[in-house]
Parts: sequence; structure tokens; C-alpha cells
Amino acid sequence: MDYSNLKKDDQEIMKIINKEEKRQIEEMEMIASENYVSKAVLEAMGTVLTNKYSEGYPGKRYYGGNHVIDEIENIAIERAKLLFGAEHVNVQPLSGSPANAAVYFAFLKPGEKVLGLRLDHGGHLSHGHPVNFSGMLYDFAHYEVDAESGRIDMDAVRKIAQKEKPKMIVAGYSAYSREIEWKKFKEIADEVGAFTFADIAHTAGLIAGEQMENPVPIFDVVSTTTHKTLRGPRGAMIMCKEEFAQKIDKAVFPGMQGGPHDHITAAKAVAFKEALDPSFKEYAKQVISNASVLAGELMSLGYHVISDGTDNHLLVADMSSKGLSGKDAENVLDRIGISVSRSTIPNDPNPPMNPSGVRFGTPAITTRGMKETEMKRIAVWIDSAIKNRENIEVLDSIKKEVREMCLEFPIPSV
Repeated sequence: MDYSNLKKDDQEIMKIINKEEKRQIEEMEMIASENYVSKAVLEAMGTVLTNKYSEGYPGKRYYGGNHVIDEIENIAIERAKLLFGAEHVNVQPLSGSPANAAVYFAFLKPGEKVLGLRLDHGGHLSHGHPVNFSGMLYDFAHYEVDAESGRIDMDAVRKIAQKEKPKMIVAGYSAYSREIEWKKFKEIADEVGAFTFADIAHTAGLIAGEQMENPVPIFDVVSTTTHKTLRGPRGAMIMCKEEFAQKIDKAVFPGMQGGPHDHITAAKAVAFKEALDPSFKEYAKQVISNASVLAGELMSLGYHVISDGTDNHLLVADMSSKGLSGKDAENVLDRIGISVSRSTIPNDPNPPMNPSGVRFGTPAITTRGMKETEMKRIAVWIDSAIKNRENIEVLDSIKKEVREMCLEFPIPSV
């Protein structure tokens, strides 16, 4: 990027951006929800499109001068439809949680019952946690993962659904590492007369890359962020059956938000084009292979990985057997230049701010070009750092090795 004007006009901010750029270049992002955009996506975000107000939809705006913006939004919509096989797409949601709020707003009245996965079992805040708007506005019941397998037991989901009679069933999670049985969820929902809502924020890129099952043709409505595995700008979109198009559009605008961020819509369109390229399938395949190898290596080193492996881009490891909490492990790994996120484990005895687990993800390091060989080295570094967490010399040595690997695999957008 050309930072010449920023360097001249605001050196204070420029220095901080340079610090973060250096951190990203020299350190390793293993947070499952993070990725690196391409130079084209990055450039699209920094365009004059940010100057325009465009409340409404293509051909139906509340401001003049939007005929060019309409072109951008229509291209984004058509590419998203092609990518996911969607009947209707709204590309305006600003982020994942607001997109989910719009879905609830479109299909439910406050106080109506929803069935979702418990947060500490891999669900998301916006799937009914009491501190979140979803838990405050709607009556959530929750299903869990099986205590032994760490997987969702669909027979148990059916029993809960039959008992609770929810108006909507939510599937799609932020810390669940297995394939989701979309058709079985749909069958259960049909049995109890519930709408089906898939939140694929984490796995959208793996679905677009045809490495995981696609719920879009099956479910009533599907939301996703456009970053994470989809490797686009920070934002979101909603896909649904044509019969629900008007409900969704009205819920997004004017229901939940005003003018969309047109520069981000353009960047979404660019990312969708990249995801339509055959090379993206290879990327998605490699993301999963890397996560699977990492999970296997950590298990061989004595770590308890929830569900004993992964089908997607992430895995959750219980750190309690290693004598430290997820937060402590996060801090140790940060010390060697590997960013991860602490995570609850099923039936976690510890609080969410200091849980027992750590969530590892492979989207960003795969974007850099790292493969199975690198995953094996990374697993050794993780284990060595955990074991030697009080030894500054060992940690410094590992950090140097992490930096050297990162420099071998540059970030595409820098």
C-alpha cells in the first residue's frame, strides 16, 4: 500500500501501523478467526467508495448518485450466489453479530424460543448467551456435545427439540471442529416446525472451496462473515431462500442498520472472485490438512484435543493436563510469537475469561504457504514453550525460530 500521505499527515498513526505490520510479518497468526487478505482486497477497502452514502438497495436508494454503487453491490451479490448456490444474498451486513441479529429480527419476535449450541461447547455469543443481545431478547434452549466423543449427538438434539418446540434451530459454531449434519438438523426442524439458521462464519471459505458440506441449499437462512476462512474484508452477508428475501432485506435495512460500507462491499466482491478461482479449492483443502496434522501432532505429544481431531480449520486443546489454564497458555505462546485464543472446553470448570482450553486455527498460516512439514515443527514449538514456560532463554530461542519461519513465508498483502 502507498502510505505516503499518511506518513506526511499523521506520523503517530503511521508508526503504530508499521508496528502492527512488523508484528504480522514476524509472528504467526493461529487464531482460527483470522486470516490475511490479498493485495487486491486490501486495495479495494481503501477507495473513494467510502465517500458515498447508499441507504437502501440497488435501484431503490434513499440518496441520489448511486448508479455506480449499484453496479458494485450487484456484482458482489451475483458472485456470492454463484459461490454458494444461494437464491438470495444480502451483502450489506457490517459484521457477523449484526448479521445474526438481522436474521433473528426477520424470523422471530422477542421472547420466542430458539435452540442453539452452548457457548462452552463451541457455540457463539450470538447463539443465545445470557450476556448477549440474543440471550436477552430471545428464549434460548441449548444442546451440547457428547461428553465422551466431543461431537454433537443428533439424537439428543432431536429429543431437546421435541421437548422445547423452538421457533428456530441454529447450527454452525465458533469452536466446534467437526462436520455438521445439516440435513439431520433440517429433518429435526421440519419435525417440530422450526426455521433453520446456519451460521457458517468460521467455515464459509471451506464450504466455498468445496471441502465441507454446504447448508445454503438446505437451510432457510445462512449467515457468514466475509473474513476468516473466506479471506475477504471484515464484514458479513446473509443468504436465504427466495421466499424469505424481503424479510431479510427489511431486517438489515431499515431494521438493523443504515448505509452500507460500499468500500467493503467492493472488497467482498473481490474476495468472492478469488474464492471462485480453482486455486481456492486447493487452499481450503490445505487448511484442513494442516489442522488435521497439527491436531495429530499435539495428541501424540500428550495433549487432549476435543473430539480427538478436526474436520475443519480449527482444534481446541485442553491445557489443564499440562498444569496451566487457557489464558496462561495463550500468554506463553504470545511470548514466542504465536497468537492463539483461549477457549472454553465442554463443561469447563473454569470461567470464560480464564478457561481450560486453547483454540488453534490454520487459515492464516496456510495463506502464507505453510504446509504439513511446518505444522509438525509448530507443534514441537508449542509443546516446548508450554514445558519451558518459565525459561526465558528457551522461549527466546523458540521465538527466533518462529520469526525465521515467518520470514520464509511472507504475507501476501505486505
